[in-house]
Amino acid sequence: MTPTLIGRWQTRLFLFATIGVLVTLAFFILQIGDQPRSIYFWILGYITCFGFLWDILYIKLQKFRWDRDWPGAFQLLAGIWEALFLVTLIKMIGLPGISPSKFNLGLFIFHYSCVWTAIFITSQSLIRILFPQWRFRGGQWF
Repeated sequence: MTPTLIGRWQTRLFLFATIGVLVTLAFFILQIGDQPRSIYFWILGYITCFGFLWDILYIKLQKFRWDRDWPGAFQLLAGIWEALFLVTLIKMIGLPGISPSKFNLGLFIFHYSCVWTAIFITSQSLIRILFPQWRFRGGQWF
């Protein structure tokens, strides 16, 4: 199944609103680190919003591949790129809700890795099992 742009957006929103929020809620409740607890939800929000823009680029890059597919290795590279992009923005200019002076890179990497891993596993297994129609609609839910 090759996802359409709308399918990628809907899937991204669904996964971040469910799995992403659940993982981030654990960080919020457990008060991991010395950062303000809301920073984890700000990070999740920025990853989601910037991801919508990155999806446009990913769809264009997909068209250069002979099978028009986006394999798991590319998802890993995209996840690393998105993290580096967000860290650079936070460190260089800061973002609303995230102060560069209070930003802890180690906790960001831990939180981002947990969210990314949970979403990757869910997208590669649970969604395909629980929602088989998702595959035949280009990733679209509605």
